[in-house]
Amino acid sequence: MTVRVAYIGCVAMSNVLLDRLLDLPDASLAGVVTRQRSPANSDFVSLTDLAERGQAPVHFADDGDQRTMAEFLLRTRPDVTFCFGWSKLLNPEILSIAPLGTIGFHPAALPANRGRHPLIWALALGLEETASTFFAMDTGADSGAIVDQRPIAIAPTDYAADLYAKVAAVARDQLTGVVSALAHGRLPIRPQNGALTNHWRKRTAVDGMIDWRMSARSIYNLVRALSRPYPGAHCTSAAGPVKVWRTEIGPAGAGNLEPGKILGPDGNAFLVKCGEGTLRVTEHEFSPVPSEGSYL
Repeated sequence: MTVRVAYIGCVAMSNVLLDRLLDLPDASLAGVVTRQRSPANSDFVSLTDLAERGQAPVHFADDGDQRTMAEFLLRTRPDVTFCFGWSKLLNPEILSIAPLGTIGFHPAALPANRGRHPLIWALALGLEETASTFFAMDTGADSGAIVDQRPIAIAPTDYAADLYAKVAAVARDQLTGVVSALAHGRLPIRPQNGALTNHWRKRTAVDGMIDWRMSARSIYNLVRALSRPYPGAHCTSAAGPVKVWRTEIGPAGAGNLEPGKILGPDGNAFLVKCGEGTLRVTEHEFSPVPSEGSYL
């Protein structure tokens, strides 16, 4: 059986997985729902080019109208709907269109860590492991039965782009197995244990602000969590907010120095005293570099 797939997505991960789907012999692309623009997604990618490659019709859902989205999906007559990289919950009508259901993707170890910004939170919190999870979507947020899940180690040197690439590589391989299982009528599912879940909230600009009273390790984790393709961590200066893109943990530093004090420039880099320890800021948007003895 060749599975007819309706596909919903609008971020870089959506693009990675659709590119993989188009190479699978057990799948054909019935239609694509995407956006032409999405200011809320820093990793936004429209799927129009891949839809054209798959010779599939496209519906742009920039207005968020799920009624017209449902009408489009009904016309595509899918066997299954894949929703990979879409920040809005789908209504019951859309979820029920495909006879084999709607399968979603969440880069976290469900049932733990449901909700928003899973890769950012995993790095910001200093987690050592996350997961790549495909699940049967229901009306809740990331609450449906698990179809396939694989753990992914997070190295202490991983920045956002590194972890994004790790998850994408694993998810591409998983998708091959999911499509094959659908084509052969043997898709395994495992209900989630709701007692083990927590929900990560939506982040705001305030969550990306560096407070030098934080420990050097906490600031380091925040910076790598919000590094490209995300919007970047920032701190305040006399000239206003400034982005910080990369840092390194520095030496312990004297305990009688105040947080935010510049301990010394080193070319384009500089060392800052934190609430605990010091941090070397190696990639940033300061111009000029803060001088020794000044404060952030």
